[in-house]
Amino acid sequence: MGMNAITTWLDDKLPISFYRQKNVCTVAKALLGKVLVTAIEGRITAGRIVETEAYNGIVDKASHAWNGRRTDRTEIMYAPGGVSYVYLCYGIHHLFNVVTNEADIPHAVLIRALEPLAGVEYMLERTRKMKLDFSLTRGPGNLTKAMGIRTGHSGVSLQKEELFIAADAFTLKPSQVLATPRIGVDYAGEDADLPYRFIIKGSNWVSGKRS
Repeated sequence: MGMNAITTWLDDKLPISFYRQKNVCTVAKALLGKVLVTAIEGRITAGRIVETEAYNGIVDKASHAWNGRRTDRTEIMYAPGGVSYVYLCYGIHHLFNVVTNEADIPHAVLIRALEPLAGVEYMLERTRKMKLDFSLTRGPGNLTKAMGIRTGHSGVSLQKEELFIAADAFTLKPSQVLATPRIGVDYAGEDADLPYRFIIKGSNWVSGKRS
């Protein structure tokens, strides 16, 4: 799938107003079914988003911005919505987040899993896999590796050709969306139980528990 495909997706790129919505859970849920696209080093890859997690800024103990925390790494979370926040987890995994809301409100949505749509050959090469299986883009560390997303992409505008999210004709019924607690945030106390993880029910690409 080549330049014709990316031109179509560029035409259907999510507008900046989508990311500036006030409720981070609304954005996290609305991102399900959308298409994450990268055009890195001339390689076009795309995948449908099947799992997201919302992080509700300074009031959310699971968020990097909880209690107004600001560091060089997390400062991009305080930017106006519509840019990427990519950080390194355990020194290994590059995790891709979408910054939402207005300036100085550090909301973000972690993209946790994709269903590959285009550029699978590039994804396999980047991940050193011989054949396609569900592990290719299941889980936030796996999907960034497959899509070529690294910490150097933190702060990139999602209005650019290199990294963006688009809408196509795919639609979801409310019954196809499930909300659950987030994964791996036990440190967040009572906030660990908030239903801020959203998945497409029945997708084999979803990480962790599917029900």
